[in-house]
Amino acid sequence: MIESGTLFIVATPIGNLEDITHRALRTLAEVDLVAAEDTRHSQKLLQHYSISTRLISLHDHNEAQRSKQLIEKLSQGETIALISDAGTPLISDPGYGFVSQCRLAGIKVVPLPGPCAAITALCAAGLATDKFKFAGFLPVKAVAKQQAIQNLLSETMTTVFYESPRRVVDTLELMRNELGADREVVLAKELTKTFETFYSGTTQACLDWLKEDANHQRGEFVLMVAGEKPSQTNISAEALGLLKLLMKELPLKKAAALTAEQYGLKKNQLYQVGLEL
Repeated sequence: MIESGTLFIVATPIGNLEDITHRALRTLAEVDLVAAEDTRHSQKLLQHYSISTRLISLHDHNEAQRSKQLIEKLSQGETIALISDAGTPLISDPGYGFVSQCRLAGIKVVPLPGPCAAITALCAAGLATDKFKFAGFLPVKAVAKQQAIQNLLSETMTTVFYESPRRVVDTLELMRNELGADREVVLAKELTKTFETFYSGTTQACLDWLKEDANHQRGEFVLMVAGEKPSQTNISAEALGLLKLLMKELPLKKAAALTAEQYGLKKNQLYQVGLEL
């Protein structure tokens, strides 16, 4: 039995319909109303699982007005599930304003974990995941997009973007020009679907792969950019030797801290070097 007056944030499949939890299905069936980014799209999911809960739209163009209507229903004790077209709501999808207003109004908001394209792609990409940055979609305007990519020049964390099929070639060309032809990137597309594909390599290699076959440019992309390799120019051979020695006996974090203390270096830099070693 679900608690009245509650808003549920429900993650839905990003491709394979089997990637939905039992809890999500039960919640979608039991709530009074499902607020969906595109009701026609989400109706297919509900019909697939024989769920007859009424749908109402909530998207970028009506969120401000619709939020007031839905908050009134929640205040009267109704239960609502918020879903997006695919994946976890609010992650590069509508809903931030609605959820923010619900919390300000004292309405209970309950998240149901589930699929997210960024995390799904990242865990199989083979890039560093101890720290990463999710940046959503790159700006549409050329100057802003160029600046966003230039910001990656000194970024040491893995950065994750979403990209559309019609812009992915332009984006890779810009990354090659701004970050260099050798920066490591991973492309993931059609995640959890029949033609799921991962392609990893340099910016130039990924660009060549995209251009060699028009089919390679089809589908929604997750584009992951490796962090800039930490410079070892200010780390002496003795310090590197100690770090390697300590890494054999100690966790990397501890080895980096001890080496940094011994040679007056930054432990975060040594930690990044250790990851590369």
